[in-house]
Amino acid sequence: MIYFSFAVFVNGKFCKNPELVKPDDFFLSGFNIPRPTNNALGSNVTVVTVEAIPGLNTQGVALGRIDYAPNGGQNAPHFHPRASELLYVAEGTLYVGFVTSNQNNNRFFSKILNKGDVFVFPLGLIHFQVNIGHTPAVAFASFNSQFPGIITVARTVFGSNPPINPDALARAFKLDRDVVIKLQKQFLAENSPFFFEICSEL
Repeated sequence: MIYFSFAVFVNGKFCKNPELVKPDDFFLSGFNIPRPTNNALGSNVTVVTVEAIPGLNTQGVALGRIDYAPNGGQNAPHFHPRASELLYVAEGTLYVGFVTSNQNNNRFFSKILNKGDVFVFPLGLIHFQVNIGHTPAVAFASFNSQFPGIITVARTVFGSNPPINPDALARAFKLDRDVVIKLQKQFLAENSPFFFEICSEL
């Protein structure tokens, strides 16, 4: 078999020469280890995508682990531009929900989930989870994409770099301009290396 000298990318990710593929390209350990939740959101999202396991490329699947602190730890409102999500609660009690599109009158669907429950978040819709229990909670998420992506609503809007004009946001959110500027300062401060560890790769 002949291999050419140029690289091949699929879904934006490099494809290894099949002759050079190793078992470790399909393997990852440590997914059972709880992650720290002592941060502003009280949660820690660990994702296993094609970036963590090269062998996931083109397979259309990914996995996530979410650890929640007691009494309100949350996976803040966000959406995945390239995947639907199936959430399984392994421990604890979560309040979860998603909001439909403007065309569907922004209907809100929510549920309280307990250990063993499963909930679906449709592709591209804003959703969240909050631990309403008094003990730590753990959930596992599966995605129908090897690279689902994540856009956290508040951080994206108020923590953009450079910042969005505060007058535009004040009008859109019906807030005082000073409130918008305060939010922008908070989120820009959080967009530091420490903050990005909240949503970490294994």
